[in-house]
Amino acid sequence: MIHSCTFTVSKSLNFGALGVRRSLNLGSNLSCKCLVRSIRMDNGTDCSAMDASNESRGALVVFEGLDRSGKTSQCGRLLSYLEGLGHSIELWRFPDRTTSVGKMISAYLSNESQLDDHTIHLLFSANRWEKRSMMEMKLKAGTTLIVDRYSYSGVAFSSAKGLDFEWCKAPEIGLIAPDLVLYLEIPPEKAAERGGYGGERYEQLKFQKKVAQHYKLLEDSSWKIIDASQSMEDVEKQVKETVSEHVLSCQKGKALSSLWSC
Repeated sequence: MIHSCTFTVSKSLNFGALGVRRSLNLGSNLSCKCLVRSIRMDNGTDCSAMDASNESRGALVVFEGLDRSGKTSQCGRLLSYLEGLGHSIELWRFPDRTTSVGKMISAYLSNESQLDDHTIHLLFSANRWEKRSMMEMKLKAGTTLIVDRYSYSGVAFSSAKGLDFEWCKAPEIGLIAPDLVLYLEIPPEKAAERGGYGGERYEQLKFQKKVAQHYKLLEDSSWKIIDASQSMEDVEKQVKETVSEHVLSCQKGKALSSLWSC
């Protein structure tokens, strides 16, 4: 079940980085250094602990990959598997198209509206921020969240369009860091052969190749790369084995961390 919440840029959203409201001035001449001070923006799992209480909690499991890599199918299979084991579990998707921000994003992705690349990037980020408080509450209450796309998608897709890589990361700083990122790797040409390809704005082979290159820049120690060219059953087996380990770690009190925040 996906929950929505109210979006108000000036009051409700703290993008987690100094001066993010300045980034709503869409002039691309602003560098990331002007927006964010004293923040290390490297590619490691460089995030600060939010909670050192060592209490049992749910795990944040994120699926990433190119369009038609099989994320949605594997999310559904993992949901059924963990529910069968008796875990409290929810499946979330970004963008969450049920919110006011999400509806603007949905219209853009469906080619029903046109937006500046900087604008749509910040809307994608805002869509994640409007769910952040609920995400933390759910995790601390013991619910494991399976998330279909997260900040990595936002950075990879926007930077593939030519936006500055560090600028793209800036509004994501301070979101909750995933415990596990499952990257379903597939050659863009093979993904393009799958049913339904081309139905949305970004499903273009040339662009997807660029996205794949930018995803590689985001890889860190939280990532598990799985060959999505395998059969669905083989992919599912690897997903189950990897996730089970991380769910147990979180139940033992692994602290929540903030994404790219130190």
